[in-house]
Amino acid sequence: MTVYLYLSLIPEALVASHLPPEEYGAYLALGSKKRSHGQAVFFKLSDEYARKKIEDSPIAEELRDGRLRRSAYLSIHRVLEHTPVDAIESLHLTTDDGRVLKLDHAGYEPIPGPRFHLYQEFCPITPRVVSELEPRAFAAEITDTSHAVSLPALVFAELVLERLGDDPEANGVDNLPYGGIEHLRDCLRELRAKPGKSTKLVVRHLEQDVLFRTIHRGFFVAGSGGAFRFFPMPTRQELETTHYAWWRSALRSGI
Repeated sequence: MTVYLYLSLIPEALVASHLPPEEYGAYLALGSKKRSHGQAVFFKLSDEYARKKIEDSPIAEELRDGRLRRSAYLSIHRVLEHTPVDAIESLHLTTDDGRVLKLDHAGYEPIPGPRFHLYQEFCPITPRVVSELEPRAFAAEITDTSHAVSLPALVFAELVLERLGDDPEANGVDNLPYGGIEHLRDCLRELRAKPGKSTKLVVRHLEQDVLFRTIHRGFFVAGSGGAFRFFPMPTRQELETTHYAWWRSALRSGI
């Protein structure tokens, strides 16, 4: 029986399971009599890394005894920073009714874009911030150990800002589904007024379900030493056709 290794982001954990990603995501979302349920965001780790990690774990024999294990926790502390970025194979976004969207990693190229960016951090911390740095530069900045405050690793996503990405005073952004738009504007104004300041905290913690429809380019993994991996979201056309069932479910979440 194949054993898969997953790095869960909500909450952070390293989990072994006999369920393949789509079944595992549905299990997390729909729950059971013994556990809670809801949205899930998790990485599948490479089979090679999984074999080594599981073989070295104290529950290796239990995972090979023939009984189905939906989830066997190997670690719940500082998992991301101890996982090599190149072992992270795919990202899986699960809606609260069990629909799973798989994102594969791809090459990343900066694109000409707005002056400001809105980032939601997922692991190991969960603030929402605005920044003048494009994703790769933001990843490098936050994992730079020469700074007084840094992180060994980070998973984050870029969120839509629409016209606010160019101008904090822009009108016609009432459709942005964020609470406290005026506070968001104030944070962007502060960045504009202080050229030496590249990042500003907007919200301290992720306080609600993930609004998947607000993901702009995709998700990013940053690691020490410049490690970086990009998981792009499908285009809107692909979401509305190839991934229609997932997209319809994602549009209902957070309403």
